[in-house]
Amino acid sequence: MNMDQLKAKIRNVPDFPKAGILFYDITTLLQDPVGFRAAVDSLALPFEHQGIEIVVGIESRGFIFGAAVADRIGAGFTPVRKPGKLPSRTVRASYALEYGTDALEMHDDAIRTGQRALVVDDLLATGGTARATTELVKRLGGEVYALAFLIELVALNGRERLAGEKVHAVLKY
Repeated sequence: MNMDQLKAKIRNVPDFPKAGILFYDITTLLQDPVGFRAAVDSLALPFEHQGIEIVVGIESRGFIFGAAVADRIGAGFTPVRKPGKLPSRTVRASYALEYGTDALEMHDDAIRTGQRALVVDDLLATGGTARATTELVKRLGGEVYALAFLIELVALNGRERLAGEKVHAVLKY
């Protein structure tokens, strides 16, 4: 399946969640077995045989793709969540939003020192959540091998916030 065919399986929803935003709805892609497999393959294949030990999935759509990628490449999986969602001791990283700040957490034992990690999410926009996640992995002693996204919104310059990191994006808008 080529990239145009994959893009065709993603529904565009104008003015969601607010006026002026074009939302890329991946639920239509997830419902299609061929499209879902192609999306996971496109995220996973560059990282096969790279010594990735743990895939870090960012809440919430990163859980869907991250878990599938982890299984595909033979790695473990750990979630990064909004504050207060994980049951054990956590570490937290804050990041800036357009108005205010937000935070992400992961268990403080989710990454072992020296462990090679791949961060996975569905979308790279401004890079705030991805940057916070890389900080968490590194704070716990992990090595961020790369970050992988199904969609990159190029005009929002998320890669700039990830300077120095290897970034893989399957579809670019």
